[in-house]
Amino acid sequence: MTITANWSYPTAIKFGAGRISELADHCKAVGMKKPLLITDRGLAPMPITQKALDVLEATGLGRAIFAEVDPNPNDKNLDAGVKAFKDGGHDGVVAFGGGSGLDLGKAVAFMAGQTRPVWDFEDIGDWWTRASVEGIAPIIAVPTTAGTGSEVGRASVITNSETHTKKVIFHPKFLPAVTICDPELTVGMPKVITAGTGMDAFAHCLEAYSSPFYHPMSAGIALEGMRLVKEYLPRAYQDGTDIEARANMMSAAAMGAVAFQKGLGAIHSLSHPVGAIYNTHHGMTNAVVMPPVLRFNRPAIEGKIAAAAAYLGISGGFDGFYEYVLKLREELGVPDKLSTLGVGTDRIDEMSEMAIVDPTAGGNPVELTLEAARQLFRESI
Repeated sequence: MTITANWSYPTAIKFGAGRISELADHCKAVGMKKPLLITDRGLAPMPITQKALDVLEATGLGRAIFAEVDPNPNDKNLDAGVKAFKDGGHDGVVAFGGGSGLDLGKAVAFMAGQTRPVWDFEDIGDWWTRASVEGIAPIIAVPTTAGTGSEVGRASVITNSETHTKKVIFHPKFLPAVTICDPELTVGMPKVITAGTGMDAFAHCLEAYSSPFYHPMSAGIALEGMRLVKEYLPRAYQDGTDIEARANMMSAAAMGAVAFQKGLGAIHSLSHPVGAIYNTHHGMTNAVVMPPVLRFNRPAIEGKIAAAAAYLGISGGFDGFYEYVLKLREELGVPDKLSTLGVGTDRIDEMSEMAIVDPTAGGNPVELTLEAARQLFRESI
């Protein structure tokens, strides 16, 4: 089977091995003459990044790069990126990498045209309408992991460096004009990143599917996304060169991000403050807190999860699904507790207060109270 396709949902997606070679063509098609490639520090010197820059340079688009991006990107990274964009006279962004590079790249393209602070565009009500749309630069997204799904999303998660809280910044024009999903770019991912990003995709699908809000299209996408993770994540983890597995995980990641228009929940509500304070890997943090949250939500989702289990070929209803999650985590080397990731018990109260006001908390099928958040952190740490 040759996995190559052009999709137009939710944006133009150029999917297939080797399609990074089309990067310059798509930049030119959206009007870029001097793009800035934005990625994270670790990815900047890698061969896949240099190849992308080579493609741009060979067609007269330069090889400008900004890589001062932290694993959990913050407002300081954003300010530096906007400065680099303006100082370099750039007219578009190639957001390249995992969630950090993609999120910051999209935010730079957005904030390059704004005069208000980024926090004025938090995903609250109609705050996005405050933006000046004329100055928003075009975005081409190139994911190099299979987890976040930011390449098909209309938001970025940016950490406030003063309060250490993660904020979801939203605008419809955050959605890239074109996304290039080339599974060859994910072949070199270390096992731990394959596991963490893969579990992030699974968490997105699981929470979207479990959300009580009405969005049957997203629910269907989430269900099939979970199936792809179940079938292909262990394969990608065991053999990083399995291009079929890598391709299907890229699909699952995009599907998770599309699906969570329906909502997320307590997995992310707990994960966000942990990542903001302790700088843990987001997907791995999601994987650690997943079982306690499943137990907490069981009264509201038992029947729904039993139906999902049947679709996934898992016997035993909710209990069978729960055991599957535990076995998958073990197979992927996911720690059992957050303490293994360096998270202590001394800031549980602070993290709990952050969790219940996180924008994802409202999508949890069981109300996430302050005491419930404290208990979930105690169980997770």
